[in-house]
Amino acid sequence: MTTPGIRAPARAIAGFLLALASLTCAAQGLLLAQVASLRNPASAVNAHGMKVGIQAYFDQVNAQGGVHGQKVLLRHEDDELAAPKMVALAKQLAGDPKVLAFVGFLNSGGLAELAKSNMPGQTGIAMIAPLQGEKAIVGAPNFFPFRSGYTDELRAIMREARQTERKRVVIVSINFAFGPTMGPYAAEAAKAAGVPVAARLTLDGDPAKFEATIDAAVEATANAQADAVVLVAAGRYATGYIRALKSTPAGRAQVYAMSVVLPEDVVKAVGVDAARGMVFAQPMPFPYSAALPLVADYQQTMKKYAANEPLGYASLEGYVGARVAVEALRRAGPNPTRDKIVQALHAFGEFNLGGVYLHYSPRQRSGWGQVELTILGAQGKLIR
Repeated sequence: MTTPGIRAPARAIAGFLLALASLTCAAQGLLLAQVASLRNPASAVNAHGMKVGIQAYFDQVNAQGGVHGQKVLLRHEDDELAAPKMVALAKQLAGDPKVLAFVGFLNSGGLAELAKSNMPGQTGIAMIAPLQGEKAIVGAPNFFPFRSGYTDELRAIMREARQTERKRVVIVSINFAFGPTMGPYAAEAAKAAGVPVAARLTLDGDPAKFEATIDAAVEATANAQADAVVLVAAGRYATGYIRALKSTPAGRAQVYAMSVVLPEDVVKAVGVDAARGMVFAQPMPFPYSAALPLVADYQQTMKKYAANEPLGYASLEGYVGARVAVEALRRAGPNPTRDKIVQALHAFGEFNLGGVYLHYSPRQRSGWGQVELTILGAQGKLIR
């Protein structure tokens, strides 16, 4: 049995080691971590953009002296867009006491697993501005979202369909990821907006059935005589359906896509002429106009600290996540801990980022909450 006389020095030594670790972390800087895949083609564009936006703002802050005299650092890990690998990396990062918060995570399946297991809540670490719009995920403890939700996007799309007097709308959704929840929600949003739904179609996620499910959905769209299609899909299922649809007379239907569909992927799949006129929901402010102070600040930061990178939604999203994280670090004080950062975020209340607001409190964690609809123009660029 260990005697009390031995336990006391042991506690003192442990306390000394913890204090030493804290001082070492402070000397190295304030470390935040991102998990997003630059290697997987399906996520590379958004992952790169978010990482660029985060780093550009951190570079700006560090050039101005950092936060309480300490530099803000970013550790990036690549999960290859595999949910189990994101979970494993997140656990590894959470096990490193130097990592104070997460920012800019990208991987719907991985984020769903982290939310389901309450990993951020159990480890006391903040998940700041993940690229995720499903409220069942970002509503989990210690998630602090900025982008608007998928439900917000679908309501905005259906309002537009109503205003443009669409009479035969077809909803096409995947049967995995966000599809099983957002497909039915799209139908509810259509009903609430008074938009007639001619058909609800499902794309089967079984890779062996890819071509068959795409062909069947396009045929059903044609049979429904759709004048508009609301696409609740992403990745190759979205581009595969659009490519097949545009090769038929049914391709004249107006196509509405959620933010998970990248315009550049659509242009690559079908060409500028075929993609022209498609409508894309955007859960972020328009990054190409400096009308909002937030976007003006973002553009100036990018010009100075990421001059060779294009403006875009992904880098704006990363920039915003970095701003939120830095503000939380400032409010957490000279010696921030995970718990202090979470408490600081909960105390934000209504926070003005520059004409764009978010609201965090112990009872509510909501981001921008608005959606803009953009149209793909003649040059393959998004316009409002």
